[in-house]
Amino acid sequence: MAEKMIPPISNKRPLNNNKGSKQTEKETEQTPANQDKSPPKKKKPPSTSSTLESAGSFEATSAGASKDITMLLSTFSEVLSERAAGDASQMRELQGILTEAQKLESYLREKKKRLRQTLALISDKLQG
Repeated sequence: MAEKMIPPISNKRPLNNNKGSKQTEKETEQTPANQDKSPPKKKKPPSTSSTLESAGSFEATSAGASKDITMLLSTFSEVLSERAAGDASQMRELQGILTEAQKLESYLREKKKRLRQTLALISDKLQG
């Protein structure tokens, strides 16, 4: 008997005939359309040991963050105090300059007054 060899029939059907979208069978199984057919998965409640580990991990992270924040705040306060000291120094320097300028102004006004008096005497002598 000459039997024709028929290729085995595959249970897989083509997923999509669109050339632009290439999905594998695995990707098709994960699509939302197929998810509603599967029963919902039950989540295991976290065990007490993992809860304790995560709490310890949180405490360690919190302590590290607290140290970092404290370090940043101390650095910030040092910078502010240095700036305040610099500002105070500049204020003293500017105050000294202002005092010197006021003394110079007073000296020049006095000098101007004496020069006027001297010129008035010379003018009186020339007219008289």
